[in-house]
Amino acid sequence: MTRHGGNQRTTVASLVGVPVRGAGGALIGRVREFAVLPSQDASRVHGLILKLSRSARGAKENMVAIEDVELSRQGIQLLPNAAPTTPPDDPAMVLLERDLLDQQIIDVHGRKVVRVNDVHLQWEHTGSPSPRLSLRIAEVEVGLHGAVRRLLKGLPAAAIDTVACRFNSSVIPWDFVDLIDPSRRVRLKVDQDRLSEMHPSDLADILEDLAPPERQALFESLDEEVAAETLEEVQPKLQKSLIQSLDSEHVAGIVEEMDPGAAADLLAELPEEKSEEILEEMDPEERQEVEELLEFSHDSAAGRMTTEYIALPETARVADVHAALRDFEGDIELITDIYMIGAEQRISALIPIVRILMAGSETRLQDLPHGHLVTCHVDAGGRKVAELFDKYNLRSLPVIDADEKLVGVVHAEQVIALLRAGR
Repeated sequence: MTRHGGNQRTTVASLVGVPVRGAGGALIGRVREFAVLPSQDASRVHGLILKLSRSARGAKENMVAIEDVELSRQGIQLLPNAAPTTPPDDPAMVLLERDLLDQQIIDVHGRKVVRVNDVHLQWEHTGSPSPRLSLRIAEVEVGLHGAVRRLLKGLPAAAIDTVACRFNSSVIPWDFVDLIDPSRRVRLKVDQDRLSEMHPSDLADILEDLAPPERQALFESLDEEVAAETLEEVQPKLQKSLIQSLDSEHVAGIVEEMDPGAAADLLAELPEEKSEEILEEMDPEERQEVEELLEFSHDSAAGRMTTEYIALPETARVADVHAALRDFEGDIELITDIYMIGAEQRISALIPIVRILMAGSETRLQDLPHGHLVTCHVDAGGRKVAELFDKYNLRSLPVIDADEKLVGVVHAEQVIALLRAGR
C-alpha cells in the first residue's frame, strides 16, 4: 500500500490482523473488527476495532475512526494529532466479521439461500480541500472465492490470490443487503413489490433453507397475501413453526387470505385451543367457510376441495362470467372452468374458460361447447380423486353432496400435493 492511498479494493478477511500504527510509527494494535453505524451510514465503515498491542492493553480506547487514518507500506497509520477513541455506545452498531461472515442471506436473483464468506471493501477519498479516507462496503462475497481466501488466511497474499483466482467470484451488491436489528441477522433487502413477483414455491424453498431466526424475520416481513400464498406451499411442520410466535389476530389475517381448503388444513394441524383463537379473530364469512371444511376428513375430496370457484345459472351469458371474474376474490389463476347450475342448485354443465374468452359477451353459456362433466362425492377418498384426475385428464373436479349440489372444487395442485404426501 502507498502512503495516502485511496480507491483500493480489499476485503474484511484481508484486513483482519493488519497492523495499525500511530503517527510516529509505533504499533497500536491490529485490526480485529469493522464498526458500522446504520443510523449514520449503513454503507460505510465508521471505524476499526483493534486488538491492542501489549503496551496498550487495558485501555478502553480501542477504535480508530476511518477518517483519522491513512494507508502506508506498514499497514494502516493514524494521521498526525489523531488518537484511538472509545467505540460508540450504540446498540444498533454492526460488526462486519461477527454479524455478517458465515451468516445466511437470500439471493433474490438466484432464488436461493447463500452464506456470506467475505465482505468486499473499497478505500476512497472523500472531502476537499483536505481529502480524508473513507471505507465503503461494496459487496458481500457468497462464492467459493471468498471461502478459499478465508481458509488460506495467514499464507502470503500472492499464494492466496493464486489459489482463490481458480474459483469464480460470486458477489451481491451491498445495496441489496439489509440489516435486521436486534438479532443482527442479514438478508437481502426485498421490497414488497419484488416479493410479490416471486413464486410462492420459491419463497417456500427459501424459508425452508434459512436458519430459524432468519426464517421468522423474513416471513414476518411479508404482507398477508404473500404470506398466505407462501404458507400454502410449505410443509405442515414448518407452517406451525412460522405462525407459533405470531398473535392470533395476525395469523387470522393471513388465514383469511388463504384458500379455504388450505386454511382448514392448517388449522386442523394446530392445537384445538390455538385454532379456536384464530377462528374467533376471522371475519364471520371466512370463518364459516373454514369451519365447514374442518368437519370433513383431510383425506377426503371435501377435505381437499376449495369453496372458491365460479358457478352461474344456466341463463347466464358470457358478460356475466366477465363480471364474476372481475369480482372473484380467490386465486384467479386456478379458474380453468366455469360451472353451470340448474334446478335445485345442481351442477348441470362445465364450460372451459378458454371457450368463454373466445365468445361474444352476449353469448349464452348454454350455447357454448361444454366440457366433459366428471364429479365426485364429498366423502370420496384421496385415491379415488387422484384416479379421476388421471383417467379423465382433469384440470378441476367438482365435488357434490348427497343431494348432488355443488359444494366445492378440487384443483390439480391439490391432487399433486396429495400424491407428494404419499396418500
